[in-house]
Amino acid sequence: MYTVELSKLVEKMKLENCTPELDISSIKITQPDVNRPALQLTGFFDYFDSDRVQVIGNVEYAYLQKMEDDHGTGIMKKLLSFKMPCIVFCRGIEIKEDIRKIATEVGVPLFRTDKTTSSFMAEVIRWLNVELAPRISIHGVLVDVYGEGILIMGESGIGKSEAALELIKRGHRLVSDDVVEIKKVSDETLIGTAPDITRHFIELRGIGIINVKTLFGVESVKNTQSIDLVIKLEEWVKDKEYDRLGLEEQYTEFLGNRVVCHNIPIRPGRNLAVICESAAVNFRQKKMGYNAAQELYNTVTSNLMKKN
Repeated sequence: MYTVELSKLVEKMKLENCTPELDISSIKITQPDVNRPALQLTGFFDYFDSDRVQVIGNVEYAYLQKMEDDHGTGIMKKLLSFKMPCIVFCRGIEIKEDIRKIATEVGVPLFRTDKTTSSFMAEVIRWLNVELAPRISIHGVLVDVYGEGILIMGESGIGKSEAALELIKRGHRLVSDDVVEIKKVSDETLIGTAPDITRHFIELRGIGIINVKTLFGVESVKNTQSIDLVIKLEEWVKDKEYDRLGLEEQYTEFLGNRVVCHNIPIRPGRNLAVICESAAVNFRQKKMGYNAAQELYNTVTSNLMKKN
């Protein structure tokens, strides 16, 4: 199970710590969703998702304000008795001293933000979904080509890094070389990034390690990119038949998500950078509803029918 340190959430969302006495360094977040304790404030704690980040907005706070002091304090005491990562009060709500005191006693951190409740929840859920997403590491090179994430794969030494370097020189952006960390952020989207230690570096056999960001500037690198297309490089085999029309898409799978895949045979004289650019543009055309192979097939079929 993947976890996120609570301190990272505090830093990312710029939260004000209202219980500085508590040590939050060991608190982990395990759930990507958040919870607004509405029914819990009425005393109904069945099915309470206490392992989520708890968010209190104007509605919940106004309800607490209408309660008699003893009853409201009792409800908050019951709420805080559950083990939870933290409670965040939105819209800059002033936290009562008795609530802060109870939270400090039971060890539940309280935070405050000026953001509206809905926007804060949406931002936190989006961020946590990425941070807690299932992930794998694979051998390959990830490049942003015309806005499409191209994952170049193949055996070691086949020319992946050289193809990426040529793409960078042509104005495209490197995400990762050699090792690509893939996160599944949804059933449709895979996000690729580089390990911290190798970010912005490329290994070129015979030359060594180069820093792409230093050599080509900050516009030549990117930290994350969705994986839209896979290009697998393989040695040219003379007697093997290769797809020359592309009428049927081939796919490869990562973490249960299917990604369009092209197998590209390598032989002297083939410009891999131009092939990757063409594959990216052709893929974008297909997403927009135009398929060149299908158009050619329809034209040929139509002409044959006319002759008959």
